[in-house]
Amino acid sequence: MLKAETGKFVEEEISNISMPEMMGKEGRFQYTITDVKINDLNLTHVELQFVPDVGLLFDVQDSSISLSFHRKILYWFFYDTGNINASAEGVNINTVLNLIRDEEGRLKINNISCDAKITNMKAEFSGTLGKVYDFMASFLTSGMRFILNQQICPALNHAALVHVNSLLETIPVRTEVDSYIGIDYSLIEDPVVTSRSLDMHFRGMFFDLSDPNSTLENLAVEPVITDYDRMVYLALSEFFFDSGMFSYYKAGVFQTHIVNEKMSRDMEILLRTTYFGVIMMLNPGLADAPLSLQIAVNSPPKTTIKTTGATVVMTAIVKVMLLPPGQAPFQLSSMTMETKFNAKVSIRGKRLAIHADLRRFKIFSNLSALESLALIPLQAPLKAILQMSVVPLINNWTKKGVRIPLADGIDFVEEVVEYHNGFIVIGANLHFTKGLREMMEGGEQEQTDTV
Repeated sequence: MLKAETGKFVEEEISNISMPEMMGKEGRFQYTITDVKINDLNLTHVELQFVPDVGLLFDVQDSSISLSFHRKILYWFFYDTGNINASAEGVNINTVLNLIRDEEGRLKINNISCDAKITNMKAEFSGTLGKVYDFMASFLTSGMRFILNQQICPALNHAALVHVNSLLETIPVRTEVDSYIGIDYSLIEDPVVTSRSLDMHFRGMFFDLSDPNSTLENLAVEPVITDYDRMVYLALSEFFFDSGMFSYYKAGVFQTHIVNEKMSRDMEILLRTTYFGVIMMLNPGLADAPLSLQIAVNSPPKTTIKTTGATVVMTAIVKVMLLPPGQAPFQLSSMTMETKFNAKVSIRGKRLAIHADLRRFKIFSNLSALESLALIPLQAPLKAILQMSVVPLINNWTKKGVRIPLADGIDFVEEVVEYHNGFIVIGANLHFTKGLREMMEGGEQEQTDTV
């Protein structure tokens, strides 16, 4: 698919080559060649491959070009005009793109080496004296072949260094995910080209928008990719997910206050029954005062990835509060809640999403072992509240997903997610919803709008 789109793009670029007017004199002949048009480009043998330590090779062999141009010829006192249909055979184009990391950490084409050659060109004359001028065909086509040879590489150089780089500049490198956190996809080194792949090492780190310099240290296992069946493989370490959880934690997202209509009637009755004695000892007149639950994660959640799947461990402080009207809130109890979630990773289009399901739940008192025993009846109701409030809170921020750094017009399809010890590998093919030319024109327009 990528080879086909690249071939189509090269065809469009060569078809748009602007040929100069040719004028000259040969003996009694004077000629002018104008309105040169490339009508068709047939790329017969096309290869797209990696050149180790060099870059990406696009190679065209034994292809052909059909073109036409208008002639004006003066021979002695005879003046003739007409069209010339020509064909170039044995079109060979060898182009190598060298890829680097720019100052912002974005992928960029640094330079391009190009060699283009047309081995043979034929022309057919039309007009009153068409047969007479057939012997001039080799003279005219030799000049045209020379000029065409000189035009192909500059056209492809401009396409790569200007159009393709403009498209690459539209790919987000450091961008906001939502109103709380952002993500840094900058390359931390130049791409590495092997005989089978183009390897890019992205930072892959989330950050708190209000404090972008406060980041998590990366102690995760380095991902390893060993498959080559699909076009793209994306490897995500535990650090990728932990940095997201750390950033949300720093932003204060993982906390909720359950009070009034947010609390079920059954939960309210259970809390009043459990803490009835405490309330009576405090002030019997407050027996009917509103109750609330304050749940706040007290440390950054931790992700663990194994071959069996991914889990997230989270601990939170749960406070049972009495809210006397016109008075300061009073804490009835403080509990620690330990939870473990199963995390399912998926990717659709250009967005990576996570869905969490509660796997394990436990609470115990921060005050005494005796109170921990008294909290046993609260286990099931609190777990239900967790399922109805905290889990949706987490999924609300993760189900939206985060954009993978792909250009507009390219999506992931046929995705496969594999879990390894310490990292996840997502394999996918690429689906082009736009042609490369359309994508580049959109990128250039976006840059113009920004300016």
